[in-house]
Amino acid sequence: MQLWFARRSDNTIREQLVTQVVLAILSHDLAPGQRLPSTREIARRFRVHPNTVSAGYRELERENWVEFRHGSGVYVREQKPDKPKSSALALDQLIVKLFRDARQLGAPLTQVRARLQQWLQLQPPDHFLLVEPDEDLRAILTSEMQSALTFPVRSSDLANCKRDRQLETAIAVSLPGQAEAVRRILPTGSELVVLQIRSVPTSLSAWLPAPAELLVGIASRWPGFLKRARTILTAAGFAPDTLIFRDARKTNWHRGLQQTAAVVCDTVTANSLPAGCRPIPFPLLSESSVTELQGYIRFIENPLGS
Repeated sequence: MQLWFARRSDNTIREQLVTQVVLAILSHDLAPGQRLPSTREIARRFRVHPNTVSAGYRELERENWVEFRHGSGVYVREQKPDKPKSSALALDQLIVKLFRDARQLGAPLTQVRARLQQWLQLQPPDHFLLVEPDEDLRAILTSEMQSALTFPVRSSDLANCKRDRQLETAIAVSLPGQAEAVRRILPTGSELVVLQIRSVPTSLSAWLPAPAELLVGIASRWPGFLKRARTILTAAGFAPDTLIFRDARKTNWHRGLQQTAAVVCDTVTANSLPAGCRPIPFPLLSESSVTELQGYIRFIENPLGS
């Protein structure tokens, strides 16, 4: 059985030992009934503490991968544990198979690493990353994007995505106000999708002209939504004293909303309204932006258009 340990890894030596034994069993490098190297042998060979090896073997025994035979050693069980593999373990198994096949081809490890790096650089992004400093606005836009798209959507502020290099594997997305700042930290050759906000009058056209003396609620966690709604609804003919504004970040924010005819709100707040309220979710993201994002997905999934 071949083992290797990375001293500077985030995973402990014990975790590395357990993972490698499990993968060796799943990949049939270790056969049922096969004896594992002794604790003392691994400790001497790799200069690790014997207690670390023993702890790893005990964990494998608890999970029914191996069994201790008194006076004889540690052996692979005849039957594998009856439990599903995690996605991480399944991925590790594929990687182990890749390296084993590469060894059979006689490919040097340095060549395998170089080719893997080239393929990783060629792989298209697999998610969108929304870069927006306002946490509440970020949550609303992320929710709207995810409900309209088949790709995963993640989000971050500018400082965190720059520090963690999140933009390297993502399609960057931002609102116009953040576009220049995001472009400055994009990896070379990367594109930025600049989102457009939906036209408010168009979205409210079914409710215009405003009915006289109709009590309407407006609720959101994003102050910008409340400000925008106040301006637009007043301009559309709603009397200011018939509008009830609620900041969903505050305690008892839903007070009085059940007495309104309807509540204009963002798509996230709509899910938090109390029973009895009639929500009118107002999507912020324009239809043209949704179409543009969907176009990116189609191109990535089928770059040749076949």
